[in-house]
Amino acid sequence: QVQLVESGGGSVQVGGSLRLSCAASGCTSDIYVMGWFRQAPGKEREFLSAIHWRGGGTYYVDSVKGRSTISRDKANNTMYLEMYSLKTEDTAVYYCAAGYTWTWPKTSSAEYDYWGQGTQVTVSS
Repeated sequence: QVQLVESGGGSVQVGGSLRLSCAASGCTSDIYVMGWFRQAPGKEREFLSAIHWRGGGTYYVDSVKGRSTISRDKANNTMYLEMYSLKTEDTAVYYCAAGYTWTWPKTSSAEYDYWGQGTQVTVSS
């Protein structure tokens, strides 16, 4: 079992930036990949980015590539997502997830085993 807790959401203006955190606890030693998703009202959950927990390799979906950075602090079992040049369409609930199976890069929500509760990000003009 692993517990994931997101933080860092809030309200930001268009063009601004923020950093989301995802703190993992419990059985974290066997995590293979961690990822970030988001879900806007009335839309399906959307994959954004993933990081290979041991090696640090990263993967981004095109919609956030170039204006976001995923990273992790293995010592503190924390993953981050920094987002820049935010747009109104970035408004959503952001979720982190952990996956244990040895597949990469895990772009589908079905590939993840544990989820956080989500943190709201609202981008306004």
